[in-house]
Amino acid sequence: MTTYEKALEVMKELFAKDCQFALATAKDNVPTVRMIDTFFDDDSMYIVTYSKSNKVIELEENSQVSLCNLLYRFSGNAYNIGHPLLFKNQEIREKLIKAFEPWYFAHNNENDQNMCYIKIELISGFFYKEGVGYKLHFKSKEVEQFPFDSDIVII
Repeated sequence: MTTYEKALEVMKELFAKDCQFALATAKDNVPTVRMIDTFFDDDSMYIVTYSKSNKVIELEENSQVSLCNLLYRFSGNAYNIGHPLLFKNQEIREKLIKAFEPWYFAHNNENDQNMCYIKIELISGFFYKEGVGYKLHFKSKEVEQFPFDSDIVII
């Protein structure tokens, strides 16, 4: 297993489930941040949302976004991939329903034509687990792996 493949396995362990992140978008060069639920799959993060929300409007004008949770951080390009019931979204829909099972149908109405999925194609990121830090560059499939001990106290 390559270092990159190992890093992706750690990412799956950490983020292939319901994870809350702060999502930063920008409109007219002014950043906006909000908390969202994400799910990691195949080098991308996914969000379930509403196509008329500010975050979707902003990312449609500027696809560059950042994600942050504790010391984890990622950057990428975000795209509205459409309604959950589109045939092309069938596979990711099944994964998102499972990951977000406690609240998916309670907070989402798939009969609403404005419900959508956002796919964030990751460009770079930093995360850590068990004393190892990882800096990933997704496009080139390069990773820096190094000892990492968080000395920040999070309350």
